[in-house]
Amino acid sequence: MADLQGGGGTSRAAAPIPAKLFVGSLSWDTTTEGLRKAFEAFGEVSDAVVIEDRDTGRSRGFGFVTMADRKDASKAIDAMDGSELDGRTIVVNVATERR
Repeated sequence: MADLQGGGGTSRAAAPIPAKLFVGSLSWDTTTEGLRKAFEAFGEVSDAVVIEDRDTGRSRGFGFVTMADRKDASKAIDAMDGSELDGRTIVVNVATERR
């Protein structure tokens, strides 16, 4: 029987909500690809970038990872915050808007 009440049914899964993470205290040797690979263990990575200095091209020591699903992002924060990546203890939290 069709759902005539509106509001849809329960047959479709809700679309995952992405979450952007800030990753700080990165080694100058950490690459965008290395950052992506480190977080892929927790789920689909939509985007990853290590921020570089415009003049020197050298890493500024931080980056961003966008996880396709907020649940995976939460797992990544729990596992990666305070962990070691390329010889440095990194900081991982939910990214906030620039002030």
